[in-house]
Formats: sequence, structure tokens, C-alpha cells
Amino acid sequence: MNYIIFDLEATCWEHPRPTYKQEVIEIGALMVDEYAHATAVFSEFIQPVFHPTLSPFCRELTSIEQGDVANAGLFPEVIEAFQEWIGYFDEEEYILCSWGFFDKKIFINNCELHDIDDAWLDPHINLKQQYQKIKGLQRKIGLKRAVEKEGFEFTGTHHRGIDDAHNLAKVFGKYFDDWVY
Repeated sequence: MNYIIFDLEATCWEHPRPTYKQEVIEIGALMVDEYAHATAVFSEFIQPVFHPTLSPFCRELTSIEQGDVANAGLFPEVIEAFQEWIGYFDEEEYILCSWGFFDKKIFINNCELHDIDDAWLDPHINLKQQYQKIKGLQRKIGLKRAVEKEGFEFTGTHHRGIDDAHNLAKVFGKYFDDWVY
């Protein structure tokens, strides 16, 4: 069984219009084995097609620059590479793990935008929700706060997919035996 600890970044705006479609612009993921060891890394930018120019708000929030996505692969080709990486085509057992439901939801929306089947998105667990229960918290907390609460240093840049995935893997590993699948 492989646990896919992933985080996405998507197009965003300070004042989004209802017609704006958020597109995945970065996938950061670590593959973690049944011993809670990271065994592989996936990190790719994706070129947005509906709103190809990143907003100043998005660039500031994520630190992703226009050049990072301008020459990146399109969603269908990057998602196929990601599916291959997680073992979907080889029918390997995996569980997708993210901090909250946003990442799964944006994957579903983007699969729909590009007419791609989203069956590969199950099974998925929401580590943010489970962390709240494990810790007996009144409400959910953000990833950075959880990482620091657990005594880890938050490394890299917050709101960068690959860095958030690395930080999430720290919390995932600490509570490896407590997650409900």
C-alpha cells in the first residue's frame, strides 16, 4: 500500500468572479510506504488554459511565477503522468491523502473541465479532519499551524505544493498508526 501525500496549488484571485474556474497549477506529492518512509517525489507545474495569466494575488500567495507555468505541461498530460506515478494504471493499491477536501475537489473539477474520468481519486482521506479528531480540537487548523504544533519546523514556502506536501508528510508520519482508512 502506498500513501500519496499531496498538495495542489491552483489559479486564484483576490476578488474572484463567479465565472472564474480554478485550475491546478502545481502538484506536489510524496509517496509513503507502509513503514511511513517517503519513497518517491512528484513535483510538476501545470499550464492553465482558461486563465493562462496568473493574477498578482496568485503569484504572491504561491510564489509561482508566470514562467513556471507558461511552458509546463497541460492538465491531461500531467495528470496522466501523476496517475502513472501513483500506480493507478498498474492497479497498485494507494490512498490519496490531503489536508482538507479542497485538493480532491479541485482535482474533480479539473478532471471534469478536461473530460477525464475521476474514479482514480478514490480512496482519499482528509487528514485535516482526522487530525482534528485525533487531537480533540474544537475546530480544524491550518497545515502550517499543525506542523508547528507537532514540534516540527515548517520548511520551504507555504502555499507551494511540493513544500506543503513535505510538511504534511511530517504530520502524517507522526500519526501514521492513527489515520482511519
